[in-house]
Amino acid sequence: MSHPAHLIALGFGSGLSPVAPGTAGTLWAWLAFVVLSLWLTPTQMGVLIAASLVVGWWACTVTARNMRVLDPGNIVWDEVVAFWLILWLVTPAGLGAQFVAFVLFRFFDAVKPGPVGWADQAFKGLNARGGFGILFDDLVAAFCTLLVIAAWRFL
Repeated sequence: MSHPAHLIALGFGSGLSPVAPGTAGTLWAWLAFVVLSLWLTPTQMGVLIAASLVVGWWACTVTARNMRVLDPGNIVWDEVVAFWLILWLVTPAGLGAQFVAFVLFRFFDAVKPGPVGWADQAFKGLNARGGFGILFDDLVAAFCTLLVIAAWRFL
């Protein structure tokens, strides 16, 4: 936490969980989204998510470079912003639907089937390319989550 980028990339400490930091980061994202939704309009939340992608790219790049690890498990801003995107796009959704989104997203992020696995390997490095790669596979996991939810709603 010696640099502001670390605070962001580590999900304000949620990524420091000794057990399942990605899940801890996603749970923190869920709680933060619920709280932020009390004060922000959907448009403002969309702007926050867009800004969080840009700031997160920088924070993930700096933190991975400082840690000298390509995609450290403790960096969870990728889970945070991807799950915010999911929640923003499925809102209004009840607690049950949000839980389903959480489980689906964690599945796609942890197992990395098909396109998520490809995205996880597509961009590597201790530079801006690597910082983008940290975010990219989680955005693909979010897209896959949203596809499943859309298909479920269609049926």
